[in-house]
Amino acid sequence: MKRVTWQAIGVITLLIATNSYAIDHSMHTGMSGSSSGMACVKAQFSKFEPEHLATVSPESEFSFLAFNIQKPEQIEVTIKSQMIPLSIEPKGDFFHVVGKLPAELRDTTARINIKSVAKNEKCNVETGWLVTITQ
Repeated sequence: MKRVTWQAIGVITLLIATNSYAIDHSMHTGMSGSSSGMACVKAQFSKFEPEHLATVSPESEFSFLAFNIQKPEQIEVTIKSQMIPLSIEPKGDFFHVVGKLPAELRDTTARINIKSVAKNEKCNVETGWLVTITQ
């Protein structure tokens, strides 16, 4: 009887070890990341101001919040292919980002295009929203 008990314990231990490996392995492959196994936590953006499709004046300020960003340098904003200077303020676990629409944009619709640039380009994120710029 003791022999069966020790065999059962051995089998259970083997199953636990195998299951632990399978769980760890699935977590590793489930993350999108580089081939080196680093996790990819993609940036998120929210609270776009002014809101999508709002009508604004030239040189109006816009703002948004950026999450899962490690350094402000990872955030780029373009409007009609023009790089926009940004004011980026850390607020705990996110950044508050403020920029200004270019003065020369008038009577047009423009996309405020946000891009986060990560070490692993598979982790880059690009998003944005549209505003209508009037005189």
